[in-house]
Amino acid sequence: MRLVSFGEPGRERPGVIMGTGVADLAAARPAWPSSWRGIIAAVSLAEVEAVAALAPVISLDSVRLGPPVPDPSKVIALGLNYRDHAAEQKKEPPTAPLLFCKAPSCLIGPYDPIMLPHPSVETRVDAEAELCIVIGRPAREIPEVDAMDYILGWTVMNDVSGRQAQYGDKQFFRGKSFDTFGPCGPWIVTRDELPDPSGLSLEADWGEHAMQRGNTRDLIFSVPFTVSYVSRMMTLLPGDLITTGTPAGVGVFRDPPVFLRKGETVTIRLEKVGELRNPVL
Repeated sequence: MRLVSFGEPGRERPGVIMGTGVADLAAARPAWPSSWRGIIAAVSLAEVEAVAALAPVISLDSVRLGPPVPDPSKVIALGLNYRDHAAEQKKEPPTAPLLFCKAPSCLIGPYDPIMLPHPSVETRVDAEAELCIVIGRPAREIPEVDAMDYILGWTVMNDVSGRQAQYGDKQFFRGKSFDTFGPCGPWIVTRDELPDPSGLSLEADWGEHAMQRGNTRDLIFSVPFTVSYVSRMMTLLPGDLITTGTPAGVGVFRDPPVFLRKGETVTIRLEKVGELRNPVL
């Protein structure tokens, strides 16, 4: 299945892609939780699929898609998780996952605009194409061999990054968490449709310029290892997002460096999962 959230910002409704439309789960089951974070904690995917088959379907072209999980308890991210990305920074690959967080309030939909901050605050805004894991069950201290059982599915993340804040603070949180710095979507592809995200092409274009050309086979820390590792430190909850790092080609490490400009559109493509297309305003 492909799970979406649709509607006005802050008022998104859960839906399931059905052909060229969206099955409106809230219309079919008004007593269900109002977002995927609640539904996946309370209802089986088999029941979701059965209800979606009976729910009213709205044309996909007529709705705004929001981030698939608009309200996760946390957004966890990995740094330096591709060898070529570490190499372009002239750094050794890490020996353990480098974890940081993005504020959930930074999340926007797959076609919403990225808003550049005022120049007095941030002038070096970059973009990063990433595979994003969506957690489906509470997970605490789980073994790597069982980790895939705790994953609902996969989505696409653009880890937009304010490099001035990131390097000025010497830690990642502020530079990664400006409003609109988390384009995500367009949907969650559940594990019954895509059991394993290994070996998928991952690309980023800024306007007509090809920026990143990577593949998830090159992750340093695998998806199961990452989920198990994070669960040793904190309890993962349904709807939590873990975005898994980016390949080489980001703007800040080019010669000369390049940054997002008003009028560009950033396109992120992850094979078998989906595409983000976000204008820069």
